[in-house]
Amino acid sequence: MAGTRPLTAAVLVILSACLYLATAGGTDTDEDRPAYGDALIVGSIGEPSILIPMLAGDSASHDVAGLIFNGLVKYDTDLTIIGDLAESWDISADGLTITFHLRKGVRWTDGVEFTADDVMFGYNTIIDDKTPTPYKEDFLQVKKAEVLDRYTFRVTYREPFAPALSSWGNLPVLPRHLLEGKEITKTEFGRNPVGMGPYILRKWEPGQRLVLSANRDYFEGRPYIDHYIYRIIPDQATMFMELRAGGIDLMGLTPIQYRKQTDTPFYRKNFRKFRYPVFAYTYLGFNLRHPFFSDARVRKAIAHAIDKEEIIDVVLFGLGSVATGPYVPNTWPYNPDVKRYEYNPGKARELLKEAGWRDSDGDGILDRDGRDLEFTILTNMGNSLRERTATIIQWRLKQIGIKVNIRILEWSTFINEFIDKRRFEAVILGWSIGLDPDQYDIWHSSKTGEKEFNFVSYSNEEVDRLLEVGRRTFDIEKRKRAYYRIQEILAEEVPYVFLYVPDALPIVHGRFRGIKPSPIGISYNLPKWYVPKRLQRHRLAP
Repeated sequence: MAGTRPLTAAVLVILSACLYLATAGGTDTDEDRPAYGDALIVGSIGEPSILIPMLAGDSASHDVAGLIFNGLVKYDTDLTIIGDLAESWDISADGLTITFHLRKGVRWTDGVEFTADDVMFGYNTIIDDKTPTPYKEDFLQVKKAEVLDRYTFRVTYREPFAPALSSWGNLPVLPRHLLEGKEITKTEFGRNPVGMGPYILRKWEPGQRLVLSANRDYFEGRPYIDHYIYRIIPDQATMFMELRAGGIDLMGLTPIQYRKQTDTPFYRKNFRKFRYPVFAYTYLGFNLRHPFFSDARVRKAIAHAIDKEEIIDVVLFGLGSVATGPYVPNTWPYNPDVKRYEYNPGKARELLKEAGWRDSDGDGILDRDGRDLEFTILTNMGNSLRERTATIIQWRLKQIGIKVNIRILEWSTFINEFIDKRRFEAVILGWSIGLDPDQYDIWHSSKTGEKEFNFVSYSNEEVDRLLEVGRRTFDIEKRKRAYYRIQEILAEEVPYVFLYVPDALPIVHGRFRGIKPSPIGISYNLPKWYVPKRLQRHRLAP
């Protein structure tokens, strides 16, 4: 998703409910000064699919690629935009033209200097019809892109575009000298990338791990930690055992692991836990082309039959909040007054009866025209929260006469064979959302093609219009009104049952220092993390 354009600090205010909480482990002392060396071993349930960000739709790919590639801009800890590959920029009075002044002397890790030609090449690649990416929409808004000189790149927009500046943090600048004339989907570059970021991919062992080494010539300074090892461990219980045994240093805890299993002297002494809200939500999404779910009364009945508070208590152990729409609480586009579907199985039964569903054969399952009200929820393997959420939903819907099956799929199969090909009835998934509220790619009716994000096939003319309004003005109040109304419509039409906003629950071994939690997470400054010499564990051969 796109980022945001920080016209004023007020646009980016996050209220106090989003403050970070940390629990103890290691603490910094004067004698434990920054030192080079050691390795950070990270556990993940998912394996990256490809390390070209514009081609990747999964978080694992973006997690690793984010250490290899840079955009022109990025978010600072106060949620304002600062330069990355761009040293500075000028914006015209009408907001339509941005002139980027690029850093000089920055080199790709093969030694070739980065220039504005690489930015232009990345831009031309993402807008190319042959590039199968869901991220091109922001860049199609550009009327003209120009290389003014070796270190100056200018873009002019057809009309005002609120996320304009921040979108250039999402553009994967690509090495023209390596990729020009090649089909990006058919090169080895996606598994052997060359970037300019803090780390360099050294080895990819499929199904096992990726090994990255520090880029000693990184333009913001050599990272202190010499190696970043990304281990693929599909089962979170196994990953947790690896954490205790010293096989990994960092993982995202499940709520039960956070609340109970790490509340011991061993973990308090050796690790640091963090908890903070994230810009993300989990949802039950319907294939709106399916005959069951083309009727809004069925979708509303399901919404009334799900007890969201139960899911937060049982699945999240209270470490999250109820979701009511596609924005997270305590952010400026969030509408606190939208319609809420309270847990009310009686109301759910009334809606289903109104839609013509009855238990005509007495087997406990509603039917209509000789067909039972039965469907399958798909979700991805390795995510215990989604699996447990599906089980609770299955039980609750059984109480109102709906039979639900659950199918757990390996991630790449799930996306490539089921989501992309629209071979599903309902899914439990989550979105990580950008700091800018523009969600054109998820909700606009034009974004229903393969590899695009509106895979539930949602279509509403007013929402389409409001999405345009929201992105075509820099006036924060006009944008807010548009997004408030979008949430009201989504609440009424229920293309998703918005379930919960989870808290992030990372745990890091206590020997790592320099971690400074902020509204953008803990890993934004990973190149500044370090392990004091006396505590270093790992030494890998070059």
